[in-house]
Amino acid sequence: MKRALLATAVLLVTAVTGCAAPAAMETTSSGDGGIQVNRKLHDSLPESIRARGTIRFMTDASYAPMEQFAADGRTIIGFSPDLASALGSVLGVQAEMVQGEFLTALDDMVAGEYDGVLSSMNNTPERRKKADFVDYFTTGTAIIVQRGNPRGVTGFPSLCGLVVSAERGTVQADLLKRSQKACGSKPMTIKLYKTNADALVELRTGRAGAVLNDYPPAAYLASNTRTKAFYQLASETQYEPGRFGIAIAKDSTELRDAIQAAFDELVRTGVYTELLQRWGLESGAIAS
Repeated sequence: MKRALLATAVLLVTAVTGCAAPAAMETTSSGDGGIQVNRKLHDSLPESIRARGTIRFMTDASYAPMEQFAADGRTIIGFSPDLASALGSVLGVQAEMVQGEFLTALDDMVAGEYDGVLSSMNNTPERRKKADFVDYFTTGTAIIVQRGNPRGVTGFPSLCGLVVSAERGTVQADLLKRSQKACGSKPMTIKLYKTNADALVELRTGRAGAVLNDYPPAAYLASNTRTKAFYQLASETQYEPGRFGIAIAKDSTELRDAIQAAFDELVRTGVYTELLQRWGLESGAIAS
């Protein structure tokens, strides 16, 4: 696909609190770097989305390079919004990424606040009770420590006795709670926060000894020029690998099927691979 895709994708996705309603697409061309609208898939979308001309995805923009705020504090950039934009282009609608709270994301979606959740959300049996998923990435959990690893953390056994932080509602929070049993008389002090950014502040300031995070943002923090002075990986181990999925309400089967078909088309045409390469995430690729 044309390189223009990569230059323009982030411009189409901004964090919003309200919803404008542009007219539905009438042509078979797209402004997203030459991606062609699939008219059959567009027509298969729920009527409300076709009329509105947008799909609204909730996200928590604190997981660079998956999803993060740009310097303007408003635009959400990263692999996830680029993927949303490309999916929207195939479907002939615009994608909107809406900043929200991860802990209540599925309930808010079911209540109609969003059309879907695209926010580094693991597809788990518990979450499948509330939503269907279109998988798009695979990864595991990493342990992040302060640069220099002052507490000598090498894995889960060495977390015992430490303050360990994570975001509320994540698989990492669940993993910490399950791992607590192995600590015996030297338990972890588990502190959970509204956002991943809040948990990282605790680590950076020394109030926590480690943070559990998805591997891609953890590796990003350990290598990015602006953050590597403060953070490093305890090891390269990825714990409990799983798949990220786009969550869709169970009663929105038309939207689920359209997004799945659009994702398959992005895989087939190479756009998916190009987006992964743009953000250095090739290791998380899945097959269509």
